[in-house]
Amino acid sequence: MKLEIIQPFINAADAVLGHNLHCSTRVDQLSMDTHAYRKHGIAATVTLYGDVEGRIVLDLDPETARKMALSVSSDNVDAMVNEVVCELANQVIGNAVTVLNDSGYRFRVQPPQITSTEQVPMCTTDVEALVMKFETSSGPVFMNIALRGRKEFAAD
Repeated sequence: MKLEIIQPFINAADAVLGHNLHCSTRVDQLSMDTHAYRKHGIAATVTLYGDVEGRIVLDLDPETARKMALSVSSDNVDAMVNEVVCELANQVIGNAVTVLNDSGYRFRVQPPQITSTEQVPMCTTDVEALVMKFETSSGPVFMNIALRGRKEFAAD
């Protein structure tokens, strides 16, 4: 995984989380993984195809997601939680995609899907995933990035 591909997603998550949760964020844990991702709460998965391929999982602790939904609407908060997580994923992906498009990468982005299973499978077996935990005053937010650039395929 090239840093030039994953850095826009990290920067976007930091900015979007700080803005939406009205707090500062910090990366508390960072690791690489080759196994299926085990979610911690309410997770949205976004898949990318083209010059950049793979998937991003944005995973909010249930209480963190509830706090975000409450900040958007005081009515029917529980029904809003999944929509809020998907919207947050949209914002993170949208900001990162803009940076990558400006760098010349071309790819398609699928809409976020709430992950209903406990584990999110790897998109391909030959890509490591970067797993990170953002600490916020509203609670933890996890992001799992498993991407590779099309140019990396030629080296396979």
